[in-house]
Amino acid sequence: MTFTQTDRTKLKRLPKRGHFDRETVYGILDEGFICHVGFAPEGQPFVVPTGYARVDDKLYIHGSQASRMLRSLSGGVDACVTVTIIDGLVLARSAFHHSMNYRSVMVFGRATLIEDREEKMAALLALSEHIIRGRWAEVREPTEQEMKMTTVLSLPLVEASAKVRTGPPLDDEEDYAMEVWAGVIPLRLEAGEPIADPRLAENITVPAYARDYKR
Repeated sequence: MTFTQTDRTKLKRLPKRGHFDRETVYGILDEGFICHVGFAPEGQPFVVPTGYARVDDKLYIHGSQASRMLRSLSGGVDACVTVTIIDGLVLARSAFHHSMNYRSVMVFGRATLIEDREEKMAALLALSEHIIRGRWAEVREPTEQEMKMTTVLSLPLVEASAKVRTGPPLDDEEDYAMEVWAGVIPLRLEAGEPIADPRLAENITVPAYARDYKR
């Protein structure tokens, strides 16, 4: 299945890099875990980074009840949510044609406030499992007071598109004869060795989900 193109999601520049199939869009969303949320209450634009999780055809975002972003979005303000994964630096023979290999998603819509306790808890579980699978089962669940202090929003995945660049640099034909190195420097997100809390008891070992963490 594919997303229906709209005036907001249709790619006007380099449309061949556009993807509207759900497999591509959801694959990017499921690999990333930080999005940037753009909104403009009363005409003043803001862009705020935050964690997220996808469950079926919804994006969940959460934060403090005092968050201006969440208060604005729960009031019906239009949102533009973006997720970007950088796969490499593309070094061309000319400065003009340098680029990056990337996968990105843009979602437009209006979020709704989740007030049902069970759905809210399920969304928080999904957020935790999306960022680090297996952690939720070991930690203390939120108390009633903590639940009241936390806002969770649901954004329907209806108006969305992906944009992807892969491959080597694309130089002007006459520049290929230049004696200048060109190619791609691959990049990836890599976890380091876990660092224990200084107050951690000595008999507690690093769990596998932390020791072997990767995306």
